[in-house]
Amino acid sequence: MKGISQKTSKGKQIFRIVLFTGTFISLWFVPWILVKAWILPLPDTVQEQVDQTLSYGFDGVIVYIDEAGKSPTFYTAGYHNKEEKIPVKPNALFKIASISKLYVAVAITKLVHNNQVSLDNALTDYFPELAGRIENADNITLRMLVQHRSGIPNFTDNPNFWKNQPNSNIDVLKYALDLSAMFEPDEDYGYSNTNYLLLSRIIEQVTGGTRQDYFKKEILIPLGLKNTFGSIDDVDLDDVMSGYYVGIDKDFKNENEGMMIATAEDVGVFLRALNEGSLLNEKEMEIYASIYEFNHGGLAAGYQCLAEYHKDIDTVVIQFMNTTDFEGYQWNLLEITHSRVVKILRKEKEL
Repeated sequence: MKGISQKTSKGKQIFRIVLFTGTFISLWFVPWILVKAWILPLPDTVQEQVDQTLSYGFDGVIVYIDEAGKSPTFYTAGYHNKEEKIPVKPNALFKIASISKLYVAVAITKLVHNNQVSLDNALTDYFPELAGRIENADNITLRMLVQHRSGIPNFTDNPNFWKNQPNSNIDVLKYALDLSAMFEPDEDYGYSNTNYLLLSRIIEQVTGGTRQDYFKKEILIPLGLKNTFGSIDDVDLDDVMSGYYVGIDKDFKNENEGMMIATAEDVGVFLRALNEGSLLNEKEMEIYASIYEFNHGGLAAGYQCLAEYHKDIDTVVIQFMNTTDFEGYQWNLLEITHSRVVKILRKEKEL
């Protein structure tokens, strides 16, 4: 028994050495700024956490918090426009990027409920010309598009898309045409902006108006949202928060990608209504819950954001940060700082 014990003890020592070595090597490849953001003591207040994010290289931050039973609050740090030294404006307009997918999914839900479209319809039912241009187009349904299970390549992953940016005269769908599918329809999951580009065009085809017109009718007006727009063409640019990309001396707010913009408050009101069910009736809620998620993030050059509802504390947290980078560290930092804000809110609930 003594020999077995000695071998076991020796084995544990070797395991500890291997574990320590593996951990050390892993940490060696993790940017220390991310490690620092994780291990710093949690501040006592949300404002302290928001202020702390500036040390990670962010130029401006807006955090909107809507806790049930309390008036919504804003927390800000940094600049709305760093060149002009204009401090962050809580009600600044911001490019919300893929958060807009929540609005598209709501619109599709309402069209399904009104029998204007069917989740089981094929892509070619709306765009027969895409047969042969998008692989499996006749077997891809609207449901698959909404759920990112179509297998259609993501047009923003095509290098030629970036070579030609910005160029509003090019139909970006071309960057997803005549390519091999990522996988067979409904056989896997693959996040693709092309899915929502096509869904947006289906909304316009069916309703006879712009996507934003339908959003206004079914989402914005019912919720009283007056600071959500279809693109920078619809607003005063001075009201839009500047966007910065690490290593590039440029303000990306002037780039017109046709991207939705909104205030943090407008996004927050929308998100609570979506999660609470006040935006959708009971049947619509069943449809929506079966096809898409209730929280979302957004990322574009110079702009990244998170919109989340935390049921356990009945709280909406919207976070806008106007700095991005090529490596994606800024996105990791957004997720870390967002989670720390939520931890502070949970801690406050416990007091």
